[in-house]
Amino acid sequence: MPLLEIDAFAKAVPPGRTIAGLDLGTKTIGIAVCDLGHRFATPRAVVARTKFTLDVVAMEAILERDKVAGLVLGLPRNMDGTEGVRAQSTRAFARNLLRLRDWPILLWDERLSTVAAERGLLEADVSRRKRAERIDSAAAAFILQGAIDRLSLFGDDEAEPDERPG
Repeated sequence: MPLLEIDAFAKAVPPGRTIAGLDLGTKTIGIAVCDLGHRFATPRAVVARTKFTLDVVAMEAILERDKVAGLVLGLPRNMDGTEGVRAQSTRAFARNLLRLRDWPILLWDERLSTVAAERGLLEADVSRRKRAERIDSAAAAFILQGAIDRLSLFGDDEAEPDERPG
């Protein structure tokens, strides 16, 4: 299955299954999972990166428990919308992942996700040490929440096509 656009991703994730968000860092992979109704993203564990195949095994252990049927990967674009080395690395990760597992994958613009996650943790009065432990999974939740909010527009069969936002 190729990397999907949002409309195809919405159709590819079966009802009654969850979606996971991933924030790919150089040292860790933050993971978040949504509820079955695709309304709320919740941070999960952080996987310490070692080797690609071992990272995937660690991720799968978390994702299997939550019956994940699709992945949203944060795509780190530059502020001007261009893609740099980190975005290329994310695209390579997605391609390699598709060789191992046939998950629907959506790349989602993650600009300022870490900043938003940091602000949320600060507002929750999380200590500096605990913020460092939780920032990647909080950023993954922020990325996933943006995607599932947008995906919710595809499930509105009541609206006429010209009344649907976006």
